[in-house]
Amino acid sequence: MKKLLLAICLLFIFLQSEAQEKQKFDPQFYTLQDSLKSLSYKIVNNQDELIRRNCTFTFIKTLVSALKLPNSFAFPFDSVVSISIMRSPDNQFRIFTWHLRTDDGHYRYYGAIQKNDPKKLSLYPLFDNSAFIQNPQDTALTNDSWYGAHYYTIIAPKRWFSKNKKYVLLGWKGHNQNSQQKVIDVLSFAKNGSPVFGDDIIKLKDKTQHRMVFEYTSQAVMMLRYLSDKKWIVYDHLAAPNARSEGNFEVYGPDLSYDGLKYRRGKWILMEKIDLRNEASMEDAKFNNPLEK
Repeated sequence: MKKLLLAICLLFIFLQSEAQEKQKFDPQFYTLQDSLKSLSYKIVNNQDELIRRNCTFTFIKTLVSALKLPNSFAFPFDSVVSISIMRSPDNQFRIFTWHLRTDDGHYRYYGAIQKNDPKKLSLYPLFDNSAFIQNPQDTALTNDSWYGAHYYTIIAPKRWFSKNKKYVLLGWKGHNQNSQQKVIDVLSFAKNGSPVFGDDIIKLKDKTQHRMVFEYTSQAVMMLRYLSDKKWIVYDHLAAPNARSEGNFEVYGPDLSYDGLKYRRGKWILMEKIDLRNEASMEDAKFNNPLEK
């Protein structure tokens, strides 16, 4: 009997705390969240491209309306599962990203960065400029010329109290009918608060890059993940199936070896042919579209 009473008391406390948590937010949040949930599902799953496009534009307007409400940075939007909402480990910002697939197999990316500003809405829309970026590995970009991706991991800067923090983003990028990409990007913020993508802190042998872009066949899956215990970024090594296909990334795929990056003195340094045989859940990290994880 005492155990039953204890269980009832604990349940009451839980429900009460949950109700109090919900009372912190304007009821409009939940109405708008329901709309965002429905729209985001249609963006990904509707068979009609025109409907997917219209839902994307309506989604953007609805999201902005929600973010204009007081205390919006704290609202999790946790039922809107068809888009990626990644919060930085130091709680300084969060990134919304999602994609629109066209009927010809191409992808258009959308996103926004919301800064943690209790006084006002500090929001930076991200405009996908991928089609016009000739050398993404060597180019610093702004939110107006973004190399669009669907992010699924934010790695915190090593020095949390640094004025010039450099976050690392891992993302998936559907490319076309024949190939897809994974991306390692770098995010920092300019003095005026605006986001800057890319920085030459990735060291590959005798050169540095602003970001890494891996392209491979749409028929394969590639592992790209962060091992927090080792502080390594690890990934499948991609290769062509034969010598004649080298340079044709539409046929590249994992060759059962692994490479990675480790942080040292402000740089992420290449590690080749690393041993990951004892790492748990490596297969769980192999996915293409994050929405299908």
